[in-house]
Amino acid sequence: MTIAPDNAQQGASHLYRAMRDVIQSMDDTLPGKFEITKEGIVHDMMSPVKQHELTALRLRKRLEKVMPEELVAHTGTPDVEEEPEGIMRHPDVMVIAETDMEGDGSFDPRTLVAAIEIVSRSNPDNDWVGKVRDYPLIGIPVYAVFDPRTGTGAVLTDIHATPDGPRYATRKDFVYGEDVTIADWTIPTDDLPRYPPA
Repeated sequence: MTIAPDNAQQGASHLYRAMRDVIQSMDDTLPGKFEITKEGIVHDMMSPVKQHELTALRLRKRLEKVMPEELVAHTGTPDVEEEPEGIMRHPDVMVIAETDMEGDGSFDPRTLVAAIEIVSRSNPDNDWVGKVRDYPLIGIPVYAVFDPRTGTGAVLTDIHATPDGPRYATRKDFVYGEDVTIADWTIPTDDLPRYPPA
């Protein structure tokens, strides 16, 4: 049986809304963070640990010292959402204009200047694989990854078309202690906490 493109799109949209409803119904009852990817629902079962939250705080404060006043490094809610692509993500830090935070609903991912993730010890592939795929697909121009497991990270930029969809063309790896440039701003990475050995 062949499904016409319009019906396929309607089916995908219906499935996405159903997944979103499931997440909203579980959000207050189960620990961890839920996101919707091209492959379905991702559940990071662990609540963020101190090193994760301290990294987000230090990155936010360092960025806000060097960015223009109209931009913020936001660490709260809501999610970023691109319903036509069937993706709802929640970056740990979102660089966004304060004016783009106004109104109701999720943030438009195309209003983000950058998304920053601190790798979860319980589900590192979500940050290193899933979001590397999803963020260029929904138009986030800069994606920075900080990995407290290894004391390393990467900044991905320059979205370009590929046969598998939009992907980042440029990746700049760094080691904690080096300065790192996210979009137009350079910040130090010294004194970022590491996860203790497992």
